Amino acid sequence: MIKNFALALTAVAGLTMAANAATAGAHPKQVEWQFEGPFGTFDKASAQRGFQVFKQVCASCHSLKYFKFRNLAALGYEEDMIKAFAAEYEVPGEPDEFGEPTMIKALPQHGIPAPFANENAARASNGGALPPDLSLIVKARHDGANYVYSLMTGYEDAPADVSVTPGKSYNPYFKGGQIGMAPPLSDDIVEYEDGTKATQDQMARDVVNFLTFVAEPHLEQSHSMGLNVILFLLVLTIILYFSMKKVWKPVKEGKHFD
Repeated sequence: MIKNFALALTAVAGLTMAANAATAGAHPKQVEWQFEGPFGTFDKASAQRGFQVFKQVCASCHSLKYFKFRNLAALGYEEDMIKAFAAEYEVPGEPDEFGEPTMIKALPQHGIPAPFANENAARASNGGALPPDLSLIVKARHDGANYVYSLMTGYEDAPADVSVTPGKSYNPYFKGGQIGMAPPLSDDIVEYEDGTKATQDQMARDVVNFLTFVAEPHLEQSHSMGLNVILFLLVLTIILYFSMKKVWKPVKEGKHFD
C-alpha cells in the first residue's frame, strides 16, 4: 500500500512538473548590461534612445504612471525639453465649475499616462488583454532586464504541435507561449535622433536601458553610496586595528599600569 501511495505521489509530481514546463516561459537570453554590478552605471545615450522608442512605439498601449517626466533630467534632458515632452500628453485636471471632468496638458510632475480612458477600453483595443504599466516591469519580473529583452526579440513561428489562438502571437519567453501583444519592434521602425541604426536588437537594448532607469532612477547614487560606505568601513577597520595594537602593546611587552 505504501509502495502504491509512493508511486501515486511520483505520478502527480511528474504531471505537475510537466504542466509547469508547458506553461512556464523559456529561460531569458543572457545579455551584459552596463548598469549591472556594484559599479554599474546607466548608458544615458541608450536610455534616451529607449525613451524615443517608448514614445513612438510602446506608449500606444503602455503607461509609465509611476515615472515622472521630471526624472528625465537625470538622463541629460533640459527643463524646456521635459516640459515639451510632458505637454504631448493629457492628464485629468480639476473638475470645472459644473463638476464635469477636464483634461489638461501634462506637467513635469505627472507620470506618463495610459493611452486608454480605462481598463475596459484598453482590453477592447487589445483583444481582451490588458497592457501592463511598465514603470516597474524590470523589477517585477525575474531577471527582468533579460526577460524584457528576450520578450521583445523572441517572437517566432509556433511549433507544429501548438495551436495559436487568433489575435495572439507565439513567444516562448512569455508564460504559456501565447501573448496578446504583436511583435512590437522591427528594423527601422523608428529613426533615431542621434543617427544610430535602429535594428530590432538595438531598440530592444535601448528600451531595456530606459525601463531599468525608470524602475531604478537612483541606481547610480545607490551604487556610489554603497561604495562610500565600504570605503568608510575599510578605513574604520584599519584605524581600529592599529588602535587595538597600540592599546595592547604594553600588555604584550609585560608592562603594568599603575
